[in-house]
Amino acid sequence: MIIYGGEKVFAAGADINDMAEASYPAMAVRAGQLQETMGLIAGIGKPVVAAITGYALGGGLELALAADFRVAGEGARVGQPEILLGVIPGAGGTQRLPRLVGPARAKDIVFSGRMVKAAEAHAIGLVDRVVPDDSVYQAALDMVQRYAAGPALALRAAKQAIDHGLDVDLATGLEIERVQFAALFGTEDQRAGMRSFLDHGPGKATFTGR
Repeated sequence: MIIYGGEKVFAAGADINDMAEASYPAMAVRAGQLQETMGLIAGIGKPVVAAITGYALGGGLELALAADFRVAGEGARVGQPEILLGVIPGAGGTQRLPRLVGPARAKDIVFSGRMVKAAEAHAIGLVDRVVPDDSVYQAALDMVQRYAAGPALALRAAKQAIDHGLDVDLATGLEIERVQFAALFGTEDQRAGMRSFLDHGPGKATFTGR
């Protein structure tokens, strides 16, 4: 899956005119809805790539953070500018960003509200690839195509094991892995993959997603 905002802008964030006079009760509800939406995107059982052109700011960056991978154009700018408005990120920025780049770098980005250029974002691990601005979508497409013919159930299991394991202690994470690993032996893809390996060598299996 590719998340793409178009050739010029990925997502510039929330409508401040709409939020300027919002009440606490209204925003308490809206923040929950935003986090739920980002959680649904993060929980998609397929590889998800954010193709970032132009700006990914505020909620726009939080949307990109919900993806598995991020490809950015050379002219892209990302950031969490909420602090400049007297608030903090509310759709996952204070949680997903430090898990990706570490707490100190996340604090710098959130505390300052500054825009981060693509090269720096790549250097700190905030984006995975930087390409010419007019190649962003194709680069994202190339990235997801390598998984398109893969075993869908195993890909989903791997994603869930990694993502859920990050939120728990090592022993619990290993148990998550054990359960996911064993469950895949009830799939047709496991049998097809191992039989193909024995008969033809690695990398030649055809998977059906069952």
